[in-house]
Amino acid sequence: MFISDVLASISLPYGGGGLAMRTATQSPADGVSRFAGTLIDLLDRVEYRRVSVDDEFDPVYHLRYQAYRREEFVPTNPQLITRDEFDEADNCYCFGVYIDESLVSSVRFHHVTPTDPTSPGRSVWPDVLDPVLADGHSYIDPSRFTTDHDASLAFPALPYLTLRIVAMACEHFDARYCISAVRPEHAPFYKRIFGSHQLGDERNFAELQFSMRLYAAEVPIIRNRVADRYPFFMSTAGERERLFSDWAAKIDPIAPTARLAHRLRLLDPENN
Repeated sequence: MFISDVLASISLPYGGGGLAMRTATQSPADGVSRFAGTLIDLLDRVEYRRVSVDDEFDPVYHLRYQAYRREEFVPTNPQLITRDEFDEADNCYCFGVYIDESLVSSVRFHHVTPTDPTSPGRSVWPDVLDPVLADGHSYIDPSRFTTDHDASLAFPALPYLTLRIVAMACEHFDARYCISAVRPEHAPFYKRIFGSHQLGDERNFAELQFSMRLYAAEVPIIRNRVADRYPFFMSTAGERERLFSDWAAKIDPIAPTARLAHRLRLLDPENN
């Protein structure tokens, strides 16, 4: 399931004049909007935990199952988990997002390169994405974005906190693109927040009953604009290393560093 799917199952004001647009009132202390400041404060209660591919009963897989069963996207199974062949790929990274030590959402992504091309998006749009790889570029392909139902109501901005993982991956792996397979009605969110442009036509993914379009954001172009407007996406190199290094699954849960990264950017904008 792609990132667009979670937007269909939670009540978020993504339309014109919605939550993402109510960012005009600035906090004079640090130059960020009240919306951004609220999310940075909420990150103080957040931990990210990487899922080990060897733990097939990690709570993240059960969260997926619960979310997909609410929408009847998957059949019932006695294990009460949802995994697929893409979870086993060497270039797959999967994370749970915890608030106050409770699992509230999850997302996975694939770091796709010419030498490691496994990607859910590429399985649907190979004719579009293979030329990107042939040109020597890499991309981040996020998918399996799911949320706890009660948490999605309690924390309407939860997708931003979850997508922060994807933003960090783009920075850490120096990816040229971040792709998004989305329903047409959700495309304005990705255009507005990430400057995404349409890359592929409408197609259906195997298990889904609706069509999607492929969008892509060019990371080097949008990086600074996104950091300036949405500083909660920012992070330190240390946090990214702990999240995405080979030994990351063996260490303690990781606390976000957006507040610190934002302060460092204000002090030295040329080097952040």
